[in-house]
Amino acid sequence: MAEALDFVLDDEPAEIVRRMRARLATVGWPVSDSDPAVRFALANAIPKTVRAQLAEDLRLLVLPELWLATVGNALTGEPRLVLAAVPDAELLAAHTLVHDTLAGRVKGAAARYLPGQWVPHCPLTVELTHGQAGRAMSNLGAIRPLRAKVAAVGITDTRTGVFHPLRGS
Repeated sequence: MAEALDFVLDDEPAEIVRRMRARLATVGWPVSDSDPAVRFALANAIPKTVRAQLAEDLRLLVLPELWLATVGNALTGEPRLVLAAVPDAELLAAHTLVHDTLAGRVKGAAARYLPGQWVPHCPLTVELTHGQAGRAMSNLGAIRPLRAKVAAVGITDTRTGVFHPLRGS
């Protein structure tokens, strides 16, 4: 996959996520180096015309506040440790709006980000083995729920990490 629609966390919660990642890194777990964000969609490409429509639709949307409340696994090819978001009505409505705009207009949409399949989360680690995931989770210890506002929404090139804002900074 090449392009993703990411909702980037504002400064204070992003810093808390970075500290969590740093705590994991100090004991040797491979962590994500991306800006703390929740990914709403992933596709081979999001064409410029679709980006323009997304920007317009997002301009009308009240961006959801996120409650990142649970440490868990995202089970992709290899598990990742994530900070899962509470999928409340506001968050799911924003997700639905995004996918209504993208429907039939992008190629190679990743099924795990579609409505009904999506588990909203902010990545903490990159791929781990199944045994590492549990040990990494125990390294974090207890966490407190984190309330996060969205600072920016944009397209991330997943190969280069370059972020192109559609709304916000």
